[in-house]
Amino acid sequence: MKTSTAPLNDGDQPAPVRLIVFAKAPRPGLAKTRLIPALGADGAARLAQRMLDHTLAQALAAQLGPVELCMSPAPDSPEWQSIELPANVGRSDQAAGDLGERMARAMDRALTAGQPVLLMGTDGPGLTAAFLQEAARKLAQHDAVLLPVSDGGYLLIGLRAPCPAIFQQMAWSTAGVASETLRRLAALNLSVWLGPTLHDIDDPQDLTLLPPDWGFSDDSGIYPASSGHLLLSN
Repeated sequence: MKTSTAPLNDGDQPAPVRLIVFAKAPRPGLAKTRLIPALGADGAARLAQRMLDHTLAQALAAQLGPVELCMSPAPDSPEWQSIELPANVGRSDQAAGDLGERMARAMDRALTAGQPVLLMGTDGPGLTAAFLQEAARKLAQHDAVLLPVSDGGYLLIGLRAPCPAIFQQMAWSTAGVASETLRRLAALNLSVWLGPTLHDIDDPQDLTLLPPDWGFSDDSGIYPASSGHLLLSN
């Protein structure tokens, strides 16, 4: 497998792709449950809403192609009924299965229609339109792209053709997800662009990394830190 880690480059026109955002409904007790001890159920849901809004806004601002929100539960479920979403974002159902099965299904649906895909979660406030544009550029030159996060997972994966093996029987939410994904891609002899490592917001200790202007805090006011460093390395 060929792996490149080129820095961001604003010079080339990014290639068109389909952007799929994976998200749970930002409802108390449903989304960001590991943050409930710090923020409470309502606060965790508000943060989930803020991160969803941010991710969709960046995906639209990137102007790379259609933006789709792949939803859990289904788009017509009561949990989504009062959630405001941009009118120009498509909606689809994650449906049943573990995370890998749901991601593979969403990927395959778009890829078999002939569209390269960038699939991302909503846990990374540092994910910007510029990162998405660069990932699209690199996907035109590689079989896959990956934006890893500091806890060992990844925030974004891009593919040009279906690759179900990288999603099957994965130990999701563990520190080895990104490295195991890279190992599987290497075994398939696929070229990969590995982007910079970002932070995601999963646990209370991550809250210090939120952008200061997001305004989330616990009772002591310690979240976020005065300057959240969301980019770890290039």
